[in-house]
Amino acid sequence: MIPKRYLITSALPYANGQKHIGHLAGAYIPADIYVRYLRAQKRDVVFVCGSDEHGTAIPIQAKKEGTTPQEIIDKYHVIMKQNFDDLSVSFDIYDRTSNPLHHETAQEFFAYLNDRGELEVKESEQYFDEEAQTFLADRYIKGTCPNCGFENAFGDQCERCGTSLSPDELINPVSTLSGKPPIKKATTHWYLPLNKHEDWLRSWILEEHKNDWKANVLGQCKSWIDAGLQPRAVTRDLDWGVKVPLPAANGKVLYVWFDAPIGYISATKQWALDTGKDWQPYWLDKETKLVHFVGKDNIVFHCIIFPVMLKLHGYIVPDNVPANEFMNLEGDKMSTSRNWKLDMQDYIDDFIKKENGGPQMADALRYYLTTILPENKDSEFTWKGFQDAVNGELVAIFANYFNRTFVLMHKLTNGKVPKFHNDIADEKDKAVIEEIKNSKTIIENLLEEYKFREALFTVIDLARKGNKYMQEKEPWIKAKKLDDNGEMATVQMEIDNCLHICLQLCANLAIYINPFLPNTAKKMCHLMKVVDKVLDWENAGSVKLLSVGYSLRPPELLFRKIEDAEVQFQVEKLKKGLEQSKMEQEKASNNQESAISHEQVSGNAPGTIPPSETGNLKSEIQYGDFDKLDLRIGTILSAEKVKKADKLLKLEIDLGFEKRTIVSGIAQHFTPESLLNKQVIVVANLAPRTMRGIESQGMILTAEEPSGKLILVNPDSLAQNGSNVK
Repeated sequence: MIPKRYLITSALPYANGQKHIGHLAGAYIPADIYVRYLRAQKRDVVFVCGSDEHGTAIPIQAKKEGTTPQEIIDKYHVIMKQNFDDLSVSFDIYDRTSNPLHHETAQEFFAYLNDRGELEVKESEQYFDEEAQTFLADRYIKGTCPNCGFENAFGDQCERCGTSLSPDELINPVSTLSGKPPIKKATTHWYLPLNKHEDWLRSWILEEHKNDWKANVLGQCKSWIDAGLQPRAVTRDLDWGVKVPLPAANGKVLYVWFDAPIGYISATKQWALDTGKDWQPYWLDKETKLVHFVGKDNIVFHCIIFPVMLKLHGYIVPDNVPANEFMNLEGDKMSTSRNWKLDMQDYIDDFIKKENGGPQMADALRYYLTTILPENKDSEFTWKGFQDAVNGELVAIFANYFNRTFVLMHKLTNGKVPKFHNDIADEKDKAVIEEIKNSKTIIENLLEEYKFREALFTVIDLARKGNKYMQEKEPWIKAKKLDDNGEMATVQMEIDNCLHICLQLCANLAIYINPFLPNTAKKMCHLMKVVDKVLDWENAGSVKLLSVGYSLRPPELLFRKIEDAEVQFQVEKLKKGLEQSKMEQEKASNNQESAISHEQVSGNAPGTIPPSETGNLKSEIQYGDFDKLDLRIGTILSAEKVKKADKLLKLEIDLGFEKRTIVSGIAQHFTPESLLNKQVIVVANLAPRTMRGIESQGMILTAEEPSGKLILVNPDSLAQNGSNVK
């Protein structure tokens, strides 16, 4: 049954900096594809998004840039909105949570729940910076990650290993404001008692949606529910945010996770005000289909927490949350802090705004990202992969078919759509016509199920079949017979039939590609001299879209090729960015060490060891931290380079009790042959990680010499594989 209306949301991006293509692939391109398809179906759909402008990320960025939180959100809101426009993401409204209407909506939401006793008030101890005289939000606390040992993990997440944390889990926590260890101090907050809604969540998610939600989403939800849900604070001690509308709140603000999703509601209200529509049916009418597009890190908020909030307030709950996994970049996780990323702005500057760029280069990125969407597992963006996808698929298959058809039409039928002679149509003609018609059902079913990669493959495959059909029909060969033998009515009719079908297939390709590559679809319509209305989905599958005798424009290339030099430039740019980040971090670390050393000297700290003699040791740990590691002896059975990755080697290692595949970034220090039969020490209980499509099941230990050269850490004499290292 087709819903009466649709409300589609994409996760609100933080207005604290540039957003990269991993964000784009996670929540925005898939949503835009789906929305464009719904619009082509003439369905009532509203697509909302906006900048998330509260939370600690904003004042932290303001501090980094030496400015105010307001100036930060004003700056990045404009940048992000323009980025989405440049990449053809077609929001009906891109709002912001600093909008007074949002503050009003979020405060009303809180008051509604609080007045009805749906919230709990509790006192708890939280970290407090005595020097700064303020409670510390998670992002204002740093320490050593208990999972991977990274010394600069935040209180909410470790950016090295990706583990979600709480400040209490950090080893040796310090305040980022003063650099001093915080104390615990009592404070009062309002909580959403998620534990009271476990039964409903289990029934709604794991029973009602067990067959239509993605496995990765169901799995994460089940894990959270099975572990037992706990009350979650909806307020916090912070100066920046939506003020809690109670006199007893003492200046507290709504926690950003609580106020941000309410931004979908306030954005819908603003859209309704701007267009003269009524916002309420989109949130109150059960005939509305609500779909949230998010990345995996937002699953719990959109599948568990926000639905509870919506249910308690009487709003509809989401019909689906087709969350994507993460997208890596050139063999490594994207990281803003390490400068290992491809920002949307960088792509726009390097490809779209260049002389040979334009909207078609926006579609080139949209195409590649769709082909590698992390729909079920992490995927990877590589510049070589981008080049191969554009040159080998968009140019060589899709655009080539369209161009060949137009070239032959102008050469063999005077630039006009030829007549179709039904009486001489053969099986190949009929088979292609059936492919055109059948593709409609296949593509729309895949889009309805959020299988965007498969849907796009089906479109490209139809162009591939068109190329094959044209190649088999060889109208250019038949045309030579006309030149040699004069007028041959049957031969001309065969040419007419081939080009008529090819042109009708081109028109259908414009319809099918439109949700994915809207700029390309418009250019195809321009060359076919038809209005954009032909892109309505009801026209898909028809072989009567272009009228017989209608003159079409001369052919133009739909896409240009990506040159090797462009790929090399981007790879080098990535490497330079990473090196620059390392230098900046080392400089900051040295400055911090220098400051600490000065403080120790001036304070006559007894027993102080100069930094030069400590070897820059990491923070002291307890035995229990080390004891978490399971180190084993293993022998390297095979080693080979990982394709399209200069730094990675794929190793097969015998641990005695089993064989493991480990991907290691040592290719620039060792040849595969030099590693065979070498014994190494393996971190055997490290969580698996996928790199270049290969699951790495551990890590080998190496030592880095002052020159930067790596050497293997291995036993002096042969040991039994699987032996514990203690």
